[in-house]
Amino acid sequence: MNKKFRIHKDDQVQVIAGKDKGKRGQIVRVITKSDRVIVSGVNLVKKAMKRRSQQDAGGIVEIEAPLHISNVAIVCKKCGPTRVGYKIDGDKKIRVCRKCGEAL
Repeated sequence: MNKKFRIHKDDQVQVIAGKDKGKRGQIVRVITKSDRVIVSGVNLVKKAMKRRSQQDAGGIVEIEAPLHISNVAIVCKKCGPTRVGYKIDGDKKIRVCRKCGEAL
């Protein structure tokens, strides 16, 4: 069973719940197995990294941790965070904003 999400990679999203509520960023990766997304600059956690090479320093680094997909909302250019609807245009299925109907 392959899960389908209304949010894809490189979409502009806003966090709607949790410690980073209100922050915006782009989706770096969608993890379908656990219904999670990684958003750039959001949900940063400190992680101890092992030194891999002479140039790679290692130490404690900040990385983006995954967020549940239900805690992010896609951002429409006109009306801000919104839900995604679909419209069939000829033989193409287009994602549209649920508030204003503009293509996302």
